[in-house]
Amino acid sequence: MAAILKTQSGLYAQFTVCLIGLLLLPLPSHSSDPDPLQDFCIGDTKSELSVNGFPCKPAANVTSDDFFYDGLSKEGNTSNPFGSIVTQANVWAFPGLNTLGISMNRVDIAPGGLNPPHSHPRAAETGVVINGKLLVGFITTGNVFYSKILNPGQMFLIPKGLVHFQKNVGEEKALLFTAFNSHFPGSVVLPMNLFASKPSVPDDVLTKTFQVEKTVIDEIKSKFAA
Repeated sequence: MAAILKTQSGLYAQFTVCLIGLLLLPLPSHSSDPDPLQDFCIGDTKSELSVNGFPCKPAANVTSDDFFYDGLSKEGNTSNPFGSIVTQANVWAFPGLNTLGISMNRVDIAPGGLNPPHSHPRAAETGVVINGKLLVGFITTGNVFYSKILNPGQMFLIPKGLVHFQKNVGEEKALLFTAFNSHFPGSVVLPMNLFASKPSVPDDVLTKTFQVEKTVIDEIKSKFAA
């Protein structure tokens, strides 16, 4: 009887150790795009987008140009109501990024301009200021606001999915480059989502949300009318 109990105790101990081991194993990460299973997969952007990117361009048709992109070398036009412009280098613009889980943006902001509150649902963001003086801030899900004024050479981090912005608080044009752990991070620009969607968000939803009269909502919508 004692031998049986000892055996059962040993099995229970082994089971406990195995269970703890399984719990400590790294779980599949959902913080960035899945890892690729090949050296590269130049996206065939003329094909239909699949779960993890575009189908691969045939290797025989791949050239050196597929691995280089000069779109971020050109200054963007900031002549718009926000005084800012984002030049994207995601998989749509640079198919070589397909399945690699990385992308970048160039952001040009005029003096007093703003890259308005927005979020990236599929990626965390890091950035470095190249020129100008920027106020960078984000808000947590607990409604805590973090911010700092940055100068050239300084970096910032925006956790995945959180609302954030950059505002030029200097006297010259600002330039920053941002990087993401997704080849297509997406961008939810709050004022455009709420006041320029097609079809429109119902007025009664917006008036209730912001606790204002319909005339206020109509005025804001007029600012974003196409």
